[in-house]
Amino acid sequence: MDLIRNGRRMIAPGLRALMISLLALLLSLTPGEGEAKTVLEKFLPKVPPGELAEGAQAYGQPLPDLPAAPVLKDGETIGYAFITSDFVGTAGYSGKPIHVMVALGKDGRILGAELVKHHEPIVLIGIPDSKIKALTESYRGLDIVREAAAGGSAHDVEIISGATVTIMIIDDSIVRSSIKVARALGLGGLEKESADRGPEFIVNTEDREIRDWLDMLGDGTIRRLTLDIGQVNEAFRALGDPRVLKNAEKGDPGETFIDLYLAPVSVPGIGLSLLGANEYRNLENWLGEGDHAILVMGRGRFSFKGSGYVRGGIFDRIQLIQGDVNVRFRDRDHRRMRDVAAAGAPELDEVDLFRIPAGSGFDPTRPFRLQLLVNRPVGPVEKTFLTWDLNYRLPERYLVEVVAPKPAGAAAAEATLAATEAAQGDEGSARAKLWKKVWHAKRAEIAILVAMLTILTGVFFFQVQVTRHKRAFWWFRMGFLAVTLVFLGWMENAQLSIVNLMALLASLREGFSWDTFLMDPLVFILWCSVAVTLIFWGRGGFCGWLCPFGALQELTNQIGRIFRIPQWRLPWGLHERLWPIKYIIMLALLGVSIVSMQLAEQYAEVEPFKTAIILKFARAWPYVLFVVVLLGIGLFIERFYCRYLCPLGGALAVPGRIRMFDWLKRYKECGNPCQTCANECFVQSIHPTGEINPNECLQCLHCQVLYQDHEKCPVVIKRDKRRRKSAESNAVSGARLEALINHPNHGNPKSEKEKSDV
Repeated sequence: MDLIRNGRRMIAPGLRALMISLLALLLSLTPGEGEAKTVLEKFLPKVPPGELAEGAQAYGQPLPDLPAAPVLKDGETIGYAFITSDFVGTAGYSGKPIHVMVALGKDGRILGAELVKHHEPIVLIGIPDSKIKALTESYRGLDIVREAAAGGSAHDVEIISGATVTIMIIDDSIVRSSIKVARALGLGGLEKESADRGPEFIVNTEDREIRDWLDMLGDGTIRRLTLDIGQVNEAFRALGDPRVLKNAEKGDPGETFIDLYLAPVSVPGIGLSLLGANEYRNLENWLGEGDHAILVMGRGRFSFKGSGYVRGGIFDRIQLIQGDVNVRFRDRDHRRMRDVAAAGAPELDEVDLFRIPAGSGFDPTRPFRLQLLVNRPVGPVEKTFLTWDLNYRLPERYLVEVVAPKPAGAAAAEATLAATEAAQGDEGSARAKLWKKVWHAKRAEIAILVAMLTILTGVFFFQVQVTRHKRAFWWFRMGFLAVTLVFLGWMENAQLSIVNLMALLASLREGFSWDTFLMDPLVFILWCSVAVTLIFWGRGGFCGWLCPFGALQELTNQIGRIFRIPQWRLPWGLHERLWPIKYIIMLALLGVSIVSMQLAEQYAEVEPFKTAIILKFARAWPYVLFVVVLLGIGLFIERFYCRYLCPLGGALAVPGRIRMFDWLKRYKECGNPCQTCANECFVQSIHPTGEINPNECLQCLHCQVLYQDHEKCPVVIKRDKRRRKSAESNAVSGARLEALINHPNHGNPKSEKEKSDV
């Protein structure tokens, strides 16, 4: 046995060295000399020209001043290929770009469009990828010149039920980027964009006059869109689809379908009039630097909010459009108002504030429109959609013209060039700074997470004091895990994953950018905390306390214990041989990610995090069944997935070996002869010989509870017995002494016996 044990000790450092060397090799992979500088250069070799544009045979060299490449047929340029994400921000539900390659003809018509890459969870599961790609390809033939004249709304959007927001983002990115390219190259007769955009204005902050409703409605300060049931039914009937007639809106054709009002309340005069002084101060506190806000009000049968935002966090019935800027509102940028402060305002069913982040590029001094989306079911799951626009232009009384001196000669040319470059870089600059706005918008969530990390750090540093009271500590741990599951997991989707590590490796190869990793502040902070806790406590700081799926496993197991579900304890030999599975899975995924990140993301479904935490079980039945099976096994074998299958846990355990301190207190009797902690460790991370395996320990601190337990720990019990025996002995001696002192003859003994007793 000693030989086997010594052999294991000799092999373990070799395995650790091998893992560390392999990770070092992966991290050392850096971009090659020919690394793509634009998204186009990355995807151009992957899409055959004939698939993108009919009859095309090759691509020309990308243009030097624009991320677009000529599409060639018989040596002649028939159009230009580009990637939408090079021109517009196209982040979807996943927070990552949706990349669409488009070929735009010289006449301004789209020759072809192909979805080349995305990370949308709504599309990756439940809806076939082929269906989304087919919809993208249907943009062939779209007249971009006509779209530019109509502000991008001259076509009908074909919506796929269940992916409304994703499809509208794809549509917006194709149309807006195509308009930009057409204007930049003068395609279809569109004039190239000029540096001179006409007079420049800023908002008049001096005008704070309080006005009534009718006055503001009369001069266009408040804009209105009214639709009745007859208008809506007629518009759907005009689509020519007989199925819409079966679900036509019932009621009097003259009855109001929706009466919609719009006003930009971040303009002081408008905000004070519609919100009142107190609410306007609240608005100013809510808005960050550069943010704007609109007030949307409505009444009638149709709600401009609907209920979809409650499930998905995005308002899919309205969006704000201003030229190439498209703003879709999320629940975190929304506040419900009780009423309107302006005198004479009508009774309204809905009054809501929507914040427009500074990074969106929105300018309240220029015309914009609020687009209303109305749907109608035409089948069990299929719907058809129509849009109406509520146009807005800020009245002149709220504008102040900015007069700038005109440059002359060479200075004018330089100014024009600088303006052109600035226009091309606006979107990229906005993306680069957007993470700051995201952090500002998530101030409350960040504060809660920082508070959680502070409390957890205090628990680890003062573990002796915290674990002194067994029952109180159990309730504290269960409460903390519940917050982790509900707040970090289901509410904020801050579930770390092996995919994060694979993305980091990919970024080191393709060009690292802090902006990408800073886009999700909670995930970024969690990874920073993981880096710190690995040094002090190993993987347990995250795996045992801050992993939402880990919390879900432990909470469900505790509920199972209440119903007296038996707990299975695997034999130590089998348990020890199951440990390496998670390391094998981790190394396999990291290896596959080097070859194909997309393939690695598919294999990463071995993690149940997306199903159970991100999508809250709203997935196809095989994924849900996989999670249910894992949780079911976890009712009998606590933290089954964490112990044997989690690749993220394996990835964290490897660098966790460098931890600087051993915080967990042990007695020399632990393991020989006492096995109490080893038997009660819920992940069996304590060897029969008494040592704690730091790779498997989840820092639950239960062993520290037992370390001070006066009913279970033999060392403490023995110490208590000695103390009681000593106390009893002292008590007896004290009692005899007190009896003698209190004796009636004390101090004046009369007999020799009494003298001797004294």
